[in-house]
Amino acid sequence: MYLKSIEVHGFKSFANKIVFQFHNGITAIVGPNGSGKSNVGDAVRWVLGEQSAKQLRGASMQDVIFSGTELRKPLGYASVSITLDNSDHQLAIAYDEVTVTRRVYRSGESEYLINGTQVRLKDINELFYDTGVGKEGYSIIGQGQVEKIISGKPEERRELFDEAAGIVKFKRRKYAAQKKLEDEKQNLVRVNDILKELTRQLEPMEKQAATARIYLQKKEELKSYDINLFLTEYEQIAKELEATREKQEVAQAQLEETKAEYEKTKTEYETLAQEIEALAGQLQEKRDGITANQLKKQQMESQIELLKEQINTAHASDAHLKSRITLIDKEQKEKTAQQDEAARQLSELRTQVGGRKRKAGGGSGAAAAGDDHFAGAGGGRRKKQDH
Repeated sequence: MYLKSIEVHGFKSFANKIVFQFHNGITAIVGPNGSGKSNVGDAVRWVLGEQSAKQLRGASMQDVIFSGTELRKPLGYASVSITLDNSDHQLAIAYDEVTVTRRVYRSGESEYLINGTQVRLKDINELFYDTGVGKEGYSIIGQGQVEKIISGKPEERRELFDEAAGIVKFKRRKYAAQKKLEDEKQNLVRVNDILKELTRQLEPMEKQAATARIYLQKKEELKSYDINLFLTEYEQIAKELEATREKQEVAQAQLEETKAEYEKTKTEYETLAQEIEALAGQLQEKRDGITANQLKKQQMESQIELLKEQINTAHASDAHLKSRITLIDKEQKEKTAQQDEAARQLSELRTQVGGRKRKAGGGSGAAAAGDDHFAGAGGGRRKKQDH
């Protein structure tokens, strides 16, 4: 068995995915300080199940995830896979090539896989028991590890020798068996305690059992009584049900008869309703006619009142005209009297003028001119009076 390859992605300084290929023999990884040589050993230790962040030179397990740089964002997970040649089947698994993978996420979740199948950390530890490969194995010796072994306690050196001798697996199994045996002893003690408690409660429980048997007997008797009572009530209910059915048949017949009467009454009611509706229509027509006549009566009364007012107005106008005619006749008579008086005065003046003509003798021309003057004056007055 030998290491064939290591695949690292997102682990510490390995931001990009990188694969280290190894061959059967010695392979050296060289480089300047800070290039990541120690991170390769940490990656192998981590994928084999290391749980201490201090052993990986970190404060917490999240520190193994690439934290980013000024030019690159941090990653969300770290993944390491190692591939081992198992053609000699030193590992207790039926594969000639075994790939162990471990991933951790920033959310805190982690997973282990063997040849792509998810497994437990316990399964990986058991796979590498007594092979010298493992987080505590002598196949990984870091800086200061030799000095730590030399100056370490005998118990620590004993674990290293046990791993090399291949007895760690058996010691772990022995420890697990002893722990399981101790747990079983504790379980046995608890079982004995429970048994003692049950033994102590046995006599009261026997009394309770006797009471329970009596209770069950009484319960059976009560059940029998309940059944008999149920049968009696059932028969009584059956008789009542039969009587109820007979009453129902009678009620059904009465209901049918009532329905027939109802239909007949309904038909008569509908006929009466139609007649009432027709009479209501006629009554409404009569009311409309009465209303129209009342309107006509009101219109005629209004016209009569209007004619009365017109007649009164005409009477008043006639009286006014009569008084006006009387006044005009009076004025005409006065004018006629004035005309007659003027004619009389004119006649008198003519008579006076004629006498003066005769007295004057030779003054006939002047008298004639004077007569013409007076005649013109008299004619002008007559015209004015006629006008």
